[in-house]
Amino acid sequence: MEIKAQDIKTLREKTGAGMMDCKKALTEAGGDPVAAEKLIKEWGLAGVEKRSGRATNEGKVFVKEEGGKVGMVEVACETDFVARNEDFIKAGAVLASLVHKKEASAPDAEMEAMIRDMASVIKENIALKRVICVKAGPGEVLHTYIHGEGTLGVIVKAKTDKPGDASVQAFIHDTALHIAAFRPLFLDRGRVDAAYLAEQQEIFQKQIEGDEKMKGKPANVLEGIVKGKVNKLMAEICLLDQGFVKDEKQTVAKVMADVAKAAGAALAIVDYVVYRVGEN
Repeated sequence: MEIKAQDIKTLREKTGAGMMDCKKALTEAGGDPVAAEKLIKEWGLAGVEKRSGRATNEGKVFVKEEGGKVGMVEVACETDFVARNEDFIKAGAVLASLVHKKEASAPDAEMEAMIRDMASVIKENIALKRVICVKAGPGEVLHTYIHGEGTLGVIVKAKTDKPGDASVQAFIHDTALHIAAFRPLFLDRGRVDAAYLAEQQEIFQKQIEGDEKMKGKPANVLEGIVKGKVNKLMAEICLLDQGFVKDEKQTVAKVMADVAKAAGAALAIVDYVVYRVGEN
């Protein structure tokens, strides 16, 4: 049976598969384009299954921001070459839009099916690692930042009564840059997990007990040292306690207060989300 070049071209455009693969599929399917497309997906999935154990440390973060909410997804793959693939990027944008529309907090069957279809065409292990939809409440604004080619994505949620003020907008943007650069684990001390804090205090206590220089010192002095270590840790891991990205001598909280005062505005960072490709 003769397979027309136009049929091969059409199947290639629809599936992204190679010309020879399309011709082979059409031949085996007797010229039926639907059956040929199914064959290509089956062959592609077989290839993906063989790669399923391979690490997916590359990929991109995609966001969709509209109507007071942001959908963000991390799509992982094996190689940076695939992360720059046009089909990969288009599919990632569609997934972010789907998460935004559904206000999803976890991948669903439709999203997983999209990933399988993409993997069947690209023929590499691809995974939908994380998804989230963040919504702005009354008086809240959202700001997104995508770093470089999409290896990192940040969503900042702030509350202000002057969202149009240029200095307020600049501070919120700079806070997103700060989060990308300084990698805070928590927003503020009130968000620090109690178990994590107790574990760190225990570690500091044991360090002091094992230090010969500390032997014989009064209990209140030792308690003060532990407290000092905890405060130093909080300044390292809590966003509002960290030195600001554009002036590390001032904390994020202090810069925020100064911006609010100068603008005559109420201003607070309510929450943030950060996705880094390859991290859990």
